[in-house]
Amino acid sequence: MRKWTRWQDYVALAAGVMMMLTRLWSDPGAGGSWAMVVLGGLLAATSLWSLYDPGAMTSEYSHVLLGALMFIAPWVFSYTDIRVAAYTSWILGALAVAVGLAALPESRKVHQQQLAH
Repeated sequence: MRKWTRWQDYVALAAGVMMMLTRLWSDPGAGGSWAMVVLGGLLAATSLWSLYDPGAMTSEYSHVLLGALMFIAPWVFSYTDIRVAAYTSWILGALAVAVGLAALPESRKVHQQQLAH
């Protein structure tokens, strides 16, 4: 697998950027806004890491973890009643988990190839 080619990481990158920008059209409150920006930024950053190094399995696990945190954020930061922000967190969180899990087999294969050389 070559650098900058895995579609799952581009999807995670888009989800991270969208999560960061959600506060522009929805107001989940101060805590919710910061949670969305931080979690989205971390997801975008780990996506870039994964695109740069396709064998970095830790980045794929971080997508899964960050996706889970994005999913529970509306309850933790009390913005479940702000529908746009809450649904964005739930959908993008589930998407991050799904693409992180989908990329793991490819990442594991590249990682094993890197260890063999």
